[in-house]
Amino acid sequence: MNAKDRIILALDVDSADKAVDLVRLLHGHVGSFKVGLELVNAAGVEIFSQLQEAGAERIFYDAKLHDIPNTVAGAVRAVAGRRLWMINVHASGGSRMIRAAEESLRTSSAWAGVLPPLLIAVTLLTSLGDDDLADELSVGLPPSEYVTSLARLAQSSGADGVVASPHEIEAIRAACGPAFLIVTPGVRPAGSEAGDQRRVMTPGEAVRLGADYLVIGRPITAAPDPVAAAAAIVHEIAHIEPD
Repeated sequence: MNAKDRIILALDVDSADKAVDLVRLLHGHVGSFKVGLELVNAAGVEIFSQLQEAGAERIFYDAKLHDIPNTVAGAVRAVAGRRLWMINVHASGGSRMIRAAEESLRTSSAWAGVLPPLLIAVTLLTSLGDDDLADELSVGLPPSEYVTSLARLAQSSGADGVVASPHEIEAIRAACGPAFLIVTPGVRPAGSEAGDQRRVMTPGEAVRLGADYLVIGRPITAAPDPVAAAAAIVHEIAHIEPD
């Protein structure tokens, strides 16, 4: 894979104008763009068409759907015709929910005459650490085991891959094989602030361990020169060979 194509730029902004400006500036320097809840709630689902017109060929809708199977199936059905590249659900919604999402994406995309988006399952948010998992969520497993268990569940339920922190990449790859996609947030170039992320790693380290895609936002979008920041990350991961 081309190094540039590994970068999913997070459009974590609060207006369509800001998002469109970032796409126009960076569409030749990153592989795809992530649209999350902040942007969709601010601009509506028409933002997808606006970004595509601005040059975004691949859009990852970071919907993080988590509800009963019928509701999730309806939610993905509503966006299936918008030519999205990727969409996600929470793996903790269970196998029936993931299967409902996969079936709805497949059938609804066929009706719309478009390719179905990749279905990715969120495992454990990178803002959560060991203490949160044990003390607040009452999960008795360490993060690596918990995330790997959810990855197996997602794979067996029809998902194409998972969202997981860099620290779980090796365990997921060993459990789910080379074809299962791993989308990795919590990626920060050396010297960057972690912000609200707790389980972080540099882009080069994440790719070396086996990440397919890296979700990167503020280290690029908040940089004095976003194009140069993106180019530096591309240069770093281009010279990394996965273990």
